[in-house]
Formats: sequence, C-alpha cells, structure tokens
Amino acid sequence: MIEEKIFAVFDPNALKSSLAELAARLLDDQKKSWLQLASGYASLDSIRLRQVACRGYSVWLQFNPGRIVSTGAKVDAKSIRERRCFLCVQNLPEAQKGILYKDEFLILCNPAPIFREHYTISHVQHIPQIFSTYTTRFFELARHMSPRLTVFYNGPRCGASAPDHMHFQASPSGTIPVEGAACEKNRRVVRRSLHNVDILTLAEFGRQVLVLESKNIDNLQRVLSELTESLRSMTGERDEPMMNLLCSYGDSSWRVILFPRSKHRPDAYFKEGDERILISPAAVDIGGLVITPLEKDFNMVDAPTMEGIFEEVSLAKEKVDAAMDMLS
Repeated sequence: MIEEKIFAVFDPNALKSSLAELAARLLDDQKKSWLQLASGYASLDSIRLRQVACRGYSVWLQFNPGRIVSTGAKVDAKSIRERRCFLCVQNLPEAQKGILYKDEFLILCNPAPIFREHYTISHVQHIPQIFSTYTTRFFELARHMSPRLTVFYNGPRCGASAPDHMHFQASPSGTIPVEGAACEKNRRVVRRSLHNVDILTLAEFGRQVLVLESKNIDNLQRVLSELTESLRSMTGERDEPMMNLLCSYGDSSWRVILFPRSKHRPDAYFKEGDERILISPAAVDIGGLVITPLEKDFNMVDAPTMEGIFEEVSLAKEKVDAAMDMLS
C-alpha cells in the first residue's frame, strides 16, 4: 500500500538535493495532480493579515477560512475513535503522494495550508503522538530541511488535530514570528547553560517560552528530555507534558523553541453565539501567527483578547522557573 504513495525516497547520502528541495518538487507535482491541494493553495491568495500590537510584542492574525476543519476539530477520545484517521496511508486521498524519510515518516503536502509551503510529516504506522520517542528524528528533520524549512510539533492535547497519529509539520523558516523574536538580542535572556546547551527565555513576550541552542545533538536531546520530564513532574502529568515545539538548524547549530502549556483551548472557544472566539492555539498560533477561520474573529480580536488567551493557555512562570531549577 505505501509503495503506491511514494513520490520519492530521501537519501541523505545522495547530495543531489536537500530534503527541502525535494519537498518543493513534491509540492509542485501535487499542485498539478491533486485538485484538492491546488484549491487549498489557491485559497492562500485571498487570506488576509492584520497586526495586533500587544504589550511588548506583536501578533499577526491570519483570516484563513480553509483552516476551519483543523481549528474546529473534535479531539476528545470518543470523536477520535469514531473517525477514520486522515493520516493513515490507507486513508490518504488517491492523488496524494509523499517522500519516504528514514523508512518511518512520509512527508506530505498539507491540503489546508497556512503557508506557501506547508508539509505534514506523518509516521507510516498508526501510533500515538508521543514526542520523546522521536526526538532524534525531530532534530534530523530540522537539519535535513535547513535552511529553508522549520519543523514543528504539536502535543496531543495542545493543538494536534490527529493526536492518535504521530506527526510533525514543516513551514518556511522565519514565517512564525517567534523565530524572529528568538534572534532579538534585547529579548534573549540566558537562564542556564548545561552540557553545552544554552537555555534562554524571551523577555516581554506575553507567554512563557524556552529556547534551547546547541551544536551537539546528543547533548541537546539529553537536556530537552530532562526539561520535558521536569515539566511533566512540575505539572503532575502522567504522560507527556502539554507543549508545542519548533526546531531549526543553521550555522551547525540547532535551535529548539518550546512553549509549555497549561491548557489547549481558551474558555472563549467554548462560549455560545457572538461571545465565542474560534481560536485554538497550536505551535503556529502561540508562536505569533494566530489563525482565525471566522471573519468576525479576525475583525474583532484585539490586544487585550490576545494577551488574555496567551496567558490562559500558557504554563505559569513560577512553574516554568521551578522546572528549570530541577535540571542538573
């Protein structure tokens, strides 16, 4: 079954093209052969952007009606059990193809794009969304997709519309605002340095965010693993702590941006009528590009609203600080 879905196999030892270049060729081919994808990308021509100036930072709202399915997705256990998994190979649209990566993941074009290049990196088997098992793959993907693409991850309880199927996503580097903020010298605050890994926070950013930087993949994996375990312990979670992550690679160094979370959706998401705000923060949104599939939300959301949403869904500062203090 999977053989029928393979557009190409990525071989890191064959240096004819990068994984990002191969993905771009896949996208061009799929736009010609897959009508749903072509329609999704055509819809990007009509999206609108609006900047909201918050205290110490800005947020961009993107009016994108094509994201209504993802933003409104039911992710409770009953709904997940009762629907077909849209990431399983056997359930992919007939015209959809992908790039096989490490015999484990299939890089697919997202038919409801947020960006001019938007990929879903789906495991070839139907296994749950668990980051710790695939941390190394996360870093490897970032390196192989650099410098063109950034890889990101949504936890199963804070943004993943398919929490039952392991997957990452990729977007053009620099298009999520937090990526630029992480480079601003006056915003970067070094908090710890462990095993040649720098751990930073971002000042005046309106939500808790941790930035890890290192040239050593093994040390980075070790520190990130300890940090996520500390967050899990601090929040009392039985399983993976609620979090969103982004990873990029450049100048022989990895940068991981981690958003510790306290909840998936703000209270306003569940209100009735005009009081309802259909914003469901995942990595892209909490990173500063907030997707609003409803025009009323795009027009109405202001700085106090966004500041309140970020504060509501982010883990409290004292808990993040305590988790960092647990590192050794």
